[in-house]
Amino acid sequence: MPSATWSSAKAKVQLRLSVQRLRTIQQKREAQAKSSRRDIALLLEKGKLESARIKVEASGSSHPQSELYLFTQEHSLATSGNMILINDDVNLELLELLELYCELLISRFGLLDQNTREPDPGINEGVCAIIHAAQRAEVKELQILRELLMHKYGREFSAAVMENRGGCVSDRVVKKLVVETPSPQLVDGYLTEIAKAYGVKWTSPTALTVGRDEGSKVGGQPLAAEEPSEALPVYSEDGLSGHTPKLPDLPPTEDEDEKSNRQPDQAGPPESPADDFESLARRFQALKKR
Repeated sequence: MPSATWSSAKAKVQLRLSVQRLRTIQQKREAQAKSSRRDIALLLEKGKLESARIKVEASGSSHPQSELYLFTQEHSLATSGNMILINDDVNLELLELLELYCELLISRFGLLDQNTREPDPGINEGVCAIIHAAQRAEVKELQILRELLMHKYGREFSAAVMENRGGCVSDRVVKKLVVETPSPQLVDGYLTEIAKAYGVKWTSPTALTVGRDEGSKVGGQPLAAEEPSEALPVYSEDGLSGHTPKLPDLPPTEDEDEKSNRQPDQAGPPESPADDFESLARRFQALKKR
Protein backbone atom coordinates (compact mmCIF):
# COMPACT_ATOMS: atom_id res chain seq x y z
CA MET A 1 0.00 0.00 0.00
CA PRO A 2 1.15 3.59 -0.53
CA SER A 3 2.84 5.24 2.42
CA ALA A 4 0.84 8.49 2.07
CA THR A 5 -1.71 9.18 4.80
CA TRP A 6 -5.04 10.94 4.32
CA SER A 7 -4.95 14.69 4.71
CA SER A 8 -7.96 16.84 3.81
CA ALA A 9 -5.84 19.90 3.04
CA LYS A 10 -3.37 17.93 0.93
CA ALA A 11 -6.13 16.14 -0.95
CA LYS A 12 -7.83 19.41 -1.86
CA VAL A 13 -4.53 20.88 -3.09
CA GLN A 14 -3.76 17.79 -5.18
CA LEU A 15 -7.23 17.88 -6.73
CA ARG A 16 -6.77 21.47 -7.89
CA LEU A 17 -3.22 20.83 -9.12
CA SER A 18 -4.41 17.74 -11.00
CA VAL A 19 -7.10 19.73 -12.83
CA GLN A 20 -4.56 22.36 -13.92
CA ARG A 21 -2.01 19.78 -14.98
CA LEU A 22 -4.54 17.71 -16.94
CA ARG A 23 -5.68 20.78 -18.86
CA THR A 24 -2.10 21.71 -19.72
CA ILE A 25 -1.32 18.21 -21.01
CA GLN A 26 -4.48 18.19 -23.14
CA GLN A 27 -3.57 21.50 -24.76
CA LYS A 28 -0.02 20.32 -25.46
CA ARG A 29 -1.13 17.04 -27.03
CA GLU A 30 -3.79 18.74 -29.13
CA ALA A 31 -1.11 21.03 -30.56
CA GLN A 32 1.13 18.03 -31.26
CA ALA A 33 -1.75 16.19 -32.92
CA LYS A 34 -2.41 19.19 -35.17
CA SER A 35 1.23 19.16 -36.29
CA SER A 36 1.06 15.40 -36.85
CA ARG A 37 -2.05 15.75 -39.02
CA ARG A 38 -0.25 18.30 -41.18
CA ASP A 39 2.64 15.86 -41.67
CA ILE A 40 0.21 13.09 -42.63
CA ALA A 41 -1.56 15.34 -45.14
CA LEU A 42 1.83 16.15 -46.71
CA LEU A 43 2.64 12.44 -47.00
CA LEU A 44 -0.70 11.79 -48.69
CA GLU A 45 -0.03 14.62 -51.11
CA LYS A 46 3.32 13.04 -52.01
CA GLY A 47 1.71 9.63 -52.47
CA LYS A 48 3.47 8.02 -49.48
CA LEU A 49 0.45 6.09 -48.28
CA GLU A 50 2.24 3.47 -46.18
CA SER A 51 4.18 6.11 -44.24
CA ALA A 52 0.95 8.01 -43.62
CA ARG A 53 -0.81 4.87 -42.37
CA ILE A 54 2.05 4.11 -39.97
CA LYS A 55 1.94 7.64 -38.55
CA VAL A 56 -1.81 7.36 -38.02
CA GLU A 57 -1.79 3.98 -36.28
CA ALA A 58 1.76 3.52 -35.00
CA SER A 59 4.26 4.85 -32.55
CA GLY A 60 5.65 8.08 -31.22
CA SER A 61 7.69 9.37 -28.32
CA SER A 62 5.00 11.52 -26.73
CA HIS A 63 4.18 8.81 -24.13
CA PRO A 64 7.65 7.79 -22.93
CA GLN A 65 6.54 5.94 -19.81
CA SER A 66 3.02 4.73 -20.57
CA GLU A 67 1.85 1.19 -21.21
CA LEU A 68 0.35 2.47 -24.46
CA TYR A 69 3.79 3.59 -25.62
CA LEU A 70 5.39 0.27 -24.73
CA PHE A 71 2.69 -1.62 -26.61
CA THR A 72 3.07 0.44 -29.77
CA GLN A 73 6.86 0.25 -29.58
CA GLU A 74 6.63 -3.55 -29.76
CA HIS A 75 4.01 -3.70 -32.51
CA SER A 76 4.76 -0.75 -34.81
CA LEU A 77 6.79 -0.78 -37.99
CA ALA A 78 8.54 2.55 -37.46
CA THR A 79 9.23 5.04 -34.64
CA SER A 80 9.33 8.49 -36.16
CA GLY A 81 8.63 10.60 -33.07
CA ASN A 82 5.09 11.62 -34.11
CA MET A 83 1.91 11.35 -32.12
CA ILE A 84 -0.11 8.14 -31.94
CA LEU A 85 -3.00 9.78 -33.71
CA ILE A 86 -5.86 7.33 -33.21
CA ASN A 87 -4.85 6.08 -29.77
CA ASP A 88 -4.02 9.60 -28.68
CA ASP A 89 -7.56 10.73 -29.49
CA VAL A 90 -8.73 8.08 -27.03
CA ASN A 91 -6.09 9.11 -24.49
CA LEU A 92 -7.21 12.74 -24.68
CA GLU A 93 -10.76 11.65 -23.89
CA LEU A 94 -9.44 9.76 -20.85
CA LEU A 95 -7.62 12.88 -19.60
CA GLU A 96 -10.79 14.91 -20.04
CA LEU A 97 -12.80 12.37 -18.05
CA LEU A 98 -10.25 12.37 -15.21
CA GLU A 99 -10.33 16.17 -15.17
CA LEU A 100 -14.12 16.12 -14.83
CA TYR A 101 -13.92 13.57 -12.00
CA CYS A 102 -11.41 15.76 -10.15
CA GLU A 103 -13.72 18.75 -10.50
CA LEU A 104 -16.58 16.59 -9.20
CA LEU A 105 -14.57 15.67 -6.08
CA ILE A 106 -13.70 19.33 -5.54
CA SER A 107 -17.34 20.38 -5.69
CA ARG A 108 -18.36 17.52 -3.35
CA PHE A 109 -15.35 17.57 -1.10
CA GLY A 110 -17.53 17.41 1.99
CA LEU A 111 -18.60 13.89 0.97
CA LEU A 112 -15.00 12.93 0.23
CA ASP A 113 -13.79 14.12 3.63
CA GLN A 114 -16.25 11.94 5.57
CA ASN A 115 -14.73 9.33 7.90
CA THR A 116 -16.03 6.25 6.06
CA ARG A 117 -14.39 3.10 4.69
CA GLU A 118 -16.26 3.36 1.38
CA PRO A 119 -16.98 6.48 -0.68
CA ASP A 120 -20.41 8.07 -0.71
CA PRO A 121 -22.50 7.12 -3.79
CA GLY A 122 -22.29 10.74 -4.90
CA ILE A 123 -18.51 10.50 -5.38
CA ASN A 124 -18.04 6.75 -5.80
CA GLU A 125 -17.68 6.89 -9.60
CA GLY A 126 -15.03 9.61 -9.44
CA VAL A 127 -13.01 7.90 -6.71
CA CYS A 128 -13.03 4.55 -8.54
CA ALA A 129 -12.07 6.15 -11.85
CA ILE A 130 -9.05 7.95 -10.36
CA ILE A 131 -7.79 4.88 -8.47
CA HIS A 132 -8.26 2.65 -11.52
CA ALA A 133 -6.95 4.91 -14.31
CA ALA A 134 -4.62 7.50 -12.79
CA GLN A 135 -1.50 5.45 -13.56
CA ARG A 136 -2.17 5.83 -17.29
CA ALA A 137 -2.42 9.62 -17.13
CA GLU A 138 1.27 10.28 -16.40
CA VAL A 139 0.35 13.15 -14.06
CA LYS A 140 2.38 13.27 -10.86
CA GLU A 141 -0.27 15.24 -8.98
CA LEU A 142 -2.89 12.66 -9.92
CA GLN A 143 -0.63 9.85 -8.74
CA ILE A 144 -0.31 11.48 -5.31
CA LEU A 145 -4.09 11.94 -5.16
CA ARG A 146 -4.56 8.28 -6.05
CA GLU A 147 -2.29 7.21 -3.19
CA LEU A 148 -4.25 9.41 -0.77
CA LEU A 149 -7.54 7.86 -1.85
CA MET A 150 -6.16 4.32 -1.64
CA HIS A 151 -4.92 4.95 1.90
CA LYS A 152 -8.23 6.52 2.93
CA TYR A 153 -10.44 3.66 1.73
CA GLY A 154 -8.10 0.77 2.50
CA ARG A 155 -6.43 -2.16 0.80
CA GLU A 156 -9.53 -4.27 0.10
CA PHE A 157 -11.47 -1.46 -1.53
CA SER A 158 -8.48 -0.37 -3.61
CA ALA A 159 -7.79 -3.93 -4.82
CA ALA A 160 -11.44 -4.34 -5.82
CA VAL A 161 -11.33 -1.10 -7.80
CA MET A 162 -8.08 -2.02 -9.55
CA GLU A 163 -9.65 -5.32 -10.63
CA ASN A 164 -12.95 -3.57 -11.45
CA ARG A 165 -14.95 -6.08 -9.42
CA GLY A 166 -18.67 -5.75 -9.96
CA GLY A 167 -18.10 -3.17 -12.69
CA CYS A 168 -17.41 -0.43 -10.14
CA VAL A 169 -15.41 1.57 -12.71
CA SER A 170 -17.38 3.49 -15.33
CA ASP A 171 -17.57 1.82 -18.74
CA ARG A 172 -16.49 5.10 -20.32
CA VAL A 173 -13.18 4.91 -18.46
CA VAL A 174 -12.66 1.18 -19.06
CA LYS A 175 -13.14 1.57 -22.83
CA LYS A 176 -10.53 4.33 -22.95
CA LEU A 177 -7.98 2.00 -21.33
CA VAL A 178 -8.31 -0.77 -23.90
CA VAL A 179 -5.22 -0.95 -26.12
CA GLU A 180 -5.84 -2.49 -29.52
CA THR A 181 -4.58 -2.21 -33.07
CA PRO A 182 -6.95 -0.01 -35.11
CA SER A 183 -8.73 -1.64 -38.03
CA PRO A 184 -7.69 -0.77 -41.60
CA GLN A 185 -11.12 0.77 -42.15
CA LEU A 186 -10.67 3.09 -39.18
CA VAL A 187 -7.18 4.11 -40.35
CA ASP A 188 -8.51 4.85 -43.84
CA GLY A 189 -11.33 6.86 -42.27
CA TYR A 190 -8.84 9.03 -40.38
CA LEU A 191 -6.76 9.52 -43.52
CA THR A 192 -9.87 10.53 -45.46
CA GLU A 193 -10.85 13.15 -42.88
CA ILE A 194 -7.30 14.55 -42.75
CA ALA A 195 -7.16 14.75 -46.54
CA LYS A 196 -10.47 16.65 -46.60
CA ALA A 197 -9.34 19.07 -43.89
CA TYR A 198 -6.13 19.98 -45.74
CA GLY A 199 -7.52 19.91 -49.26
CA VAL A 200 -5.56 16.86 -50.43
CA LYS A 201 -7.08 14.85 -53.27
CA TRP A 202 -6.98 11.30 -51.95
CA THR A 203 -9.49 8.45 -51.99
CA SER A 204 -9.33 5.49 -49.64
CA PRO A 205 -8.67 2.13 -51.34
CA THR A 206 -11.41 0.71 -49.12
CA ALA A 207 -13.91 3.22 -50.52
CA LEU A 208 -12.95 2.26 -54.09
CA THR A 209 -13.43 -1.43 -53.31
CA VAL A 210 -16.83 -0.79 -51.76
CA GLY A 211 -17.81 1.27 -54.79
CA ARG A 212 -16.96 -1.59 -57.15
CA ASP A 213 -18.83 -4.09 -55.04
CA GLU A 214 -22.05 -2.08 -54.92
CA GLY A 215 -23.13 -3.43 -58.29
CA SER A 216 -22.60 -7.06 -57.36
CA LYS A 217 -25.50 -9.24 -56.22
CA VAL A 218 -25.93 -12.24 -53.96
CA GLY A 219 -28.90 -14.53 -54.61
CA GLY A 220 -30.39 -12.00 -57.04
CA GLN A 221 -30.40 -9.26 -54.41
CA PRO A 222 -27.96 -6.32 -54.31
CA LEU A 223 -25.55 -6.21 -51.41
CA ALA A 224 -26.54 -3.82 -48.64
CA ALA A 225 -23.92 -1.25 -47.75
CA GLU A 226 -22.47 -1.73 -44.29
CA GLU A 227 -22.85 1.07 -41.81
CA PRO A 228 -19.63 2.46 -40.28
CA SER A 229 -18.96 0.91 -36.88
CA GLU A 230 -17.03 3.83 -35.43
CA ALA A 231 -17.61 7.55 -35.61
CA LEU A 232 -14.67 9.53 -36.94
CA PRO A 233 -13.61 13.01 -35.83
CA VAL A 234 -14.00 15.78 -38.38
CA TYR A 235 -10.73 17.66 -38.61
CA SER A 236 -10.19 21.22 -39.72
CA GLU A 237 -7.03 23.19 -40.38
CA ASP A 238 -7.21 24.91 -36.99
CA GLY A 239 -6.88 21.55 -35.28
CA LEU A 240 -10.38 21.40 -33.90
CA SER A 241 -12.52 18.35 -34.41
CA GLY A 242 -16.20 17.74 -33.94
CA HIS A 243 -19.33 16.27 -35.46
CA THR A 244 -22.02 18.23 -37.28
CA PRO A 245 -25.24 16.33 -36.64
CA LYS A 246 -27.93 16.36 -39.29
CA LEU A 247 -30.94 18.29 -38.09
CA PRO A 248 -34.30 16.52 -38.22
CA ASP A 249 -36.79 17.54 -40.87
CA LEU A 250 -39.33 19.87 -39.29
CA PRO A 251 -43.01 19.82 -40.34
CA PRO A 252 -44.12 22.91 -42.33
CA THR A 253 -45.87 25.67 -40.44
CA GLU A 254 -49.37 26.90 -41.25
CA ASP A 255 -47.92 29.93 -43.09
CA GLU A 256 -45.71 27.69 -45.21
CA ASP A 257 -48.70 25.46 -46.03
CA GLU A 258 -50.69 28.49 -47.14
CA LYS A 259 -47.79 29.70 -49.32
CA SER A 260 -47.32 26.28 -50.93
CA ASN A 261 -51.07 26.05 -51.61
CA ARG A 262 -51.04 29.47 -53.23
CA GLN A 263 -48.18 28.71 -55.63
CA PRO A 264 -50.12 26.37 -57.97
CA ASP A 265 -52.96 28.86 -58.08
CA GLN A 266 -50.63 31.62 -59.29
CA ALA A 267 -49.69 29.58 -62.37
CA GLY A 268 -53.14 30.02 -63.97
CA PRO A 269 -55.63 32.90 -64.10
CA PRO A 270 -57.57 33.47 -60.88
CA GLU A 271 -61.12 32.21 -60.84
CA SER A 272 -63.91 34.72 -60.48
CA PRO A 273 -66.51 34.50 -57.66
CA ALA A 274 -69.11 33.45 -60.24
CA ASP A 275 -66.99 30.50 -61.33
CA ASP A 276 -66.56 29.45 -57.70
CA PHE A 277 -70.31 29.60 -57.15
CA GLU A 278 -71.04 27.55 -60.28
CA SER A 279 -68.48 24.95 -59.22
CA LEU A 280 -70.05 24.60 -55.77
CA ALA A 281 -73.53 24.36 -57.31
CA ARG A 282 -72.43 21.51 -59.59
CA ARG A 283 -70.91 19.65 -56.61
CA PHE A 284 -74.15 19.99 -54.60
CA GLN A 285 -76.18 18.72 -57.54
CA ALA A 286 -73.89 15.71 -57.86
CA LEU A 287 -74.30 14.95 -54.15
CA LYS A 288 -78.12 15.09 -54.44
CA LYS A 289 -78.08 12.55 -57.26
CA ARG A 290 -76.20 10.08 -55.02
